[in-house]
Amino acid sequence: MTFSQFLSILAARKWIGLLIFLLTVGATLGVSLMLPKQYSATASLVIDVKPDPIAGVMYPGQLAPAYLQTQVDILQSDRVAQRVVRNLKLADNPQVRQQWLESGGEGTIDQWLSSSFQKALDAKPSRESNLITVAFRGQDPKFAAALANAFVQAYLDTAVEMRVDPAKQVANFFDARSKSAREALEASQAKLSAFQRENGLLATDERLDVETSRMNELSAQLVTMQSASADSRSRQTQAQAGASDRMQEVLGNTVLSSYKVDLSRLEAKLQELLSRYGDNHPQVIETRANINELRARLESETRRVTGGVTVSNSINKQREGEIRSAVDAQRAKLLKLKAVRDEGAVLMREVENAQRTYDTMLTRLNQTSNESLTTQGNAYVLSQASPPLQPSSPKVVLNTTLSALVGLLLALGAIMAMEFVDRRIRTPDDLPEALGLPVLGVMPRPGSSRLSLTRNKPALMQQRIVGQLPGRST
Repeated sequence: MTFSQFLSILAARKWIGLLIFLLTVGATLGVSLMLPKQYSATASLVIDVKPDPIAGVMYPGQLAPAYLQTQVDILQSDRVAQRVVRNLKLADNPQVRQQWLESGGEGTIDQWLSSSFQKALDAKPSRESNLITVAFRGQDPKFAAALANAFVQAYLDTAVEMRVDPAKQVANFFDARSKSAREALEASQAKLSAFQRENGLLATDERLDVETSRMNELSAQLVTMQSASADSRSRQTQAQAGASDRMQEVLGNTVLSSYKVDLSRLEAKLQELLSRYGDNHPQVIETRANINELRARLESETRRVTGGVTVSNSINKQREGEIRSAVDAQRAKLLKLKAVRDEGAVLMREVENAQRTYDTMLTRLNQTSNESLTTQGNAYVLSQASPPLQPSSPKVVLNTTLSALVGLLLALGAIMAMEFVDRRIRTPDDLPEALGLPVLGVMPRPGSSRLSLTRNKPALMQQRIVGQLPGRST
């Protein structure tokens, strides 16, 4: 189809296309004028992602791209819509209740109102910022503004409630856990105190140091006594072996020394008397008696001295045994004290662990308690909705423009559909296509100028006829 043919078809069926166009535009305009005016009130929110003021941490979920969309879904949820109904007390309004009854009265009035409000609510997040735009449509501009602000306030209250309720649950959990931790701490402290009372302990490490020092002293005394005992035992062995005259006690004894001197003097005197008087002289006999008596005294004193070595050895052995027993007793006491200290250290660690657990639970309890008392969420009102001056719908100009475009398309579509159903000859070019025969001439229309036809048509028609003859070309 050529453009001239298209124009001829439009010209032939122009009234039908114009009728369809006018009907479409007129119907759209009439409907737009008949529809009730809708006013859209808009408020805006800012979602703040700063760190938590109580915990002092940044929640990773607040940085996720889906966080803003989640807040939009919360704003459009049934919970927020029903909170709006409760805050505005619309269920108590007789007119609203009458409308609900006229609509069928299904469900509850709160559900009916919240559902209708959700249909008129539109919340959109910003693509490049943390801004949420809240719009509410209504026939009354003041009512639309009031509902938009009510939805914003209900969302803020719900956001705080969603933050506070889990914190309260966590606070209750940590409250119970802190009480259990406190009871465990008190039980551990009571157990430690009872253990200290039973063992007479105040400062276990200090007493252990004292007993260790005493053990060291006893060990030193035992070593000294063992040395003394070994020395006395060697002297006793020397005395029993007949070498008592070479013992230090014998050599250092003044009585024995004087006896030995007297004995040497008497022996020298005896030799002189023997050489002078002979064996039977009374002086010789007296001197010999004195020498024998002196030797007897010397032996007696020597036995006394060596006997003292035996006694000293026995005393040293006894004292060594006593000190050894004291060392063993002190060692057993020290081992017992160490065992007591280890047991006390275990109890002390239990008390410390219970104290740390209680402190941790108490810290978390204070933190969650403060979170449960917060009245501020992470969303803030940027702008309140105000009653709009111009209606947002219906948009008469936009609807008329779109209807004109749609009417034009419908008119063209209808014309072409009718043409395909009822194909007619509109121009001389349609005959060769429809019949396959050349056009020999064109009759002028009634009222057309013959002069214009004679000037314009013969050459054109001659070219068409010649061009359609077999074996000829133009």
